[in-house]
Amino acid sequence: MGSIIEMAPLQVYYSGLLFTPMSSLIRVGYLKNIAWVTVEPKVADVWSSLIHTLKGYTGYGSSAVFSPNGKLVAFTSEDNTVRLWDTTGKQCGVLKGHTHVVSSAVFSPNGKLVASASADNTVRLWDTSTGRQCGVLEGHTNCVRSAVFSPDGKLVASASDDKTVRLWDTSTGRQCGVLEGHTSWVKSAVFSPNGKLVASASNDKTVRLWDTSTGKQCGVLGGHTDWVSSAVFSPNGKLVASASWDKTVRLWNSSTGKQCAVLEGHTDRVKSAVFSPNGKLVASVSDDKTVRLWDSSTGKQCGVLEGPTHWVNSAVFTPDGKLVASASGDKTVRLWDSSTGKQCGILEGHTDWVGSAVFSPDGKLVASASGDKTVRLWDSSTGKQCGVLESHTHDVNSAVFSLNGKLVASASKDQTVRLWDTSTGKQCGVLEGHTHVVSSAVFSPNGKLVASASADNTVRLWDTSTGRQCGVLKGHTLWVNSAVFSPDGKLVASASYDKTVRLWDTSTGKECGVLEGHTRWVYSAVFSPDGKLVASASDDGTVRLWDTSTGKQCGALKGHTGWVYSAVFSPDGKLVASASSDKTVRLWDTSTGKQCGVLHGHTGWVSSTVFSPNGKLVASASADKTVRLWDTTKKTTMQIIETPDSIVITKFSNDGMHLHTSHGVLQLKSPLHSGGNRELPHTLTHSLYVTDQWITYNMKKLLWLPVEYRRSCSAVNDTANLLVIGSDSGRVIFISFDFTALPAAYLQPPVAVIAGKGFLPWTCWLLKALMD
Repeated sequence: MGSIIEMAPLQVYYSGLLFTPMSSLIRVGYLKNIAWVTVEPKVADVWSSLIHTLKGYTGYGSSAVFSPNGKLVAFTSEDNTVRLWDTTGKQCGVLKGHTHVVSSAVFSPNGKLVASASADNTVRLWDTSTGRQCGVLEGHTNCVRSAVFSPDGKLVASASDDKTVRLWDTSTGRQCGVLEGHTSWVKSAVFSPNGKLVASASNDKTVRLWDTSTGKQCGVLGGHTDWVSSAVFSPNGKLVASASWDKTVRLWNSSTGKQCAVLEGHTDRVKSAVFSPNGKLVASVSDDKTVRLWDSSTGKQCGVLEGPTHWVNSAVFTPDGKLVASASGDKTVRLWDSSTGKQCGILEGHTDWVGSAVFSPDGKLVASASGDKTVRLWDSSTGKQCGVLESHTHDVNSAVFSLNGKLVASASKDQTVRLWDTSTGKQCGVLEGHTHVVSSAVFSPNGKLVASASADNTVRLWDTSTGRQCGVLKGHTLWVNSAVFSPDGKLVASASYDKTVRLWDTSTGKECGVLEGHTRWVYSAVFSPDGKLVASASDDGTVRLWDTSTGKQCGALKGHTGWVYSAVFSPDGKLVASASSDKTVRLWDTSTGKQCGVLHGHTGWVSSTVFSPNGKLVASASADKTVRLWDTTKKTTMQIIETPDSIVITKFSNDGMHLHTSHGVLQLKSPLHSGGNRELPHTLTHSLYVTDQWITYNMKKLLWLPVEYRRSCSAVNDTANLLVIGSDSGRVIFISFDFTALPAAYLQPPVAVIAGKGFLPWTCWLLKALMD
């Protein structure tokens, strides 16, 4: 203990305060001095008690929107679907068809259609009464960011990373205009109130105006000095407000294209701006944690709405303009009086950042969409708190949401899988039956089953509606590492230390194939996008391809000189990328089995690899503490990102700008649109990180972790500076930070012991109290 205190006395002192029991007089008296910790860990009430409460699971962005009559909510998430819910909370439709993440959904003015925009490069139209797809709008060559109906519902405008806005006829689904001119991604497009113009916002730092009848550009609104996040027309159509990363909102005359005001005051990038229903106010939201109100006629600031402790993601007015609702990374929705700027409500209950909030047409409800993969409905006059989730009695190895977002399955060393209802936070099933550690759990595509893989050599199938076991898949003779459903949910493939992959029929539980050929442990197996192939990665240095209909091996991908940890198919199924201990990533042609690329550069084992949404990039993570981005065509390194430790990459974000990893989110440097293949410089983008004993920030020690709070697993939400740590004791703690308030001493070498000799005994006393 003494050496730790001498090395970092300030950090240990603050740790002592944070991890002292809730009822401690020391905590009560002094914890208020740690202003840079915005969410404190929920620790024991008294010294001897244990916490067994989860406050939630992390997830990634989604959105919610009310139908014009207020009876339905459409919810988009990363399960590639749009889900329709009525305001009682019942799901009344799952709109399936997209093959990649759905970025946004919007109702038509009459509420009869939904248009959804997706990273699969399409917009899809859906009938809200039947849930059936009634149109696939194809033509974009890259991710579609947003889609919006014209005021009369006859047109849809879609904005895309292919630098275009496209107009579509909703009655025929035909493309009736390609609006070209932007030189970078188009973030959003919006119709004027009379439908005669479209305004588009782009990363080329401009807003462009287009004539919807001719498709011709009729104005370039230039002036911003950084990306334009969004643009919106005033209710009377005379003004356009644009929000930009240059920290300003600008107002433009829509008929002349001239700038008529620059709204300055934000101290960080502005994400969006919105007019009040009467057009007299503009509300803007920013990463500076504020919402600001502006007089649209003068451009003067008339209110700063302060309160959120993290970035504000969006804001919206009530239909009568009297309230503003803001959604924030601090997991809250806040309500504000637009006339006074005073906060009049905090809607708490979400367990991760809130991406958006929207009022119902009558203003009585608020729907909020969160990174915890839930949509919550709130009474705007009262606001009700949702429940909390209880924890396992041992380490939690993994947690996964069902595709409809209604359930979470968590797998634990306590030999159970637990199901949680995300709408209430209540545990709705304890799946007991395994006799050893449960390594992972996964939902079937329709969410009706869970498959759990265990060290007891079995895979078990569970009915999610009843929690009952409906199949014990026996056959493996050693630990089962993982299980995965086929895309249609009819098969499960399990990978085991017994050197085999086994296929199982989910309807009968019977084994329908033993894929033999590997000569050592099999780490993982994955289905191709069409479900016709399985790729398995093994300790024997090979990837093997199997025909799922016959169980026969149709390819042995040989070339690695070390263990292969994982393999993944490209989105079109034509390539497989494999990660190996030989420090390489290799690309393989699935039709021939031939190696078509060896990606050299890592200096340590490669643990994971993943394709970008368009298949043009591969990202790989290595024990050399770097992530590399590779061009799959030229087989060259495009970017290197240094990380504090070795990580596992799970997937690309839908926009290709971020990598989701086992320790948080890494931001990339526009990899999908890089102008060349030169190697970019090393960049540390993963700032918040947890090791065995320390929480670090930018690789500097931030807080020391007492033994009982040290990680068995962890997750980081970088956008909210939120850290989640699961420990061997079953505890799950959440800590969130405001790094702008971090004491200067943290940025200096650890000399506090020399500077203040009286500091050391006090820290020792606190540390001893924690250990006792």
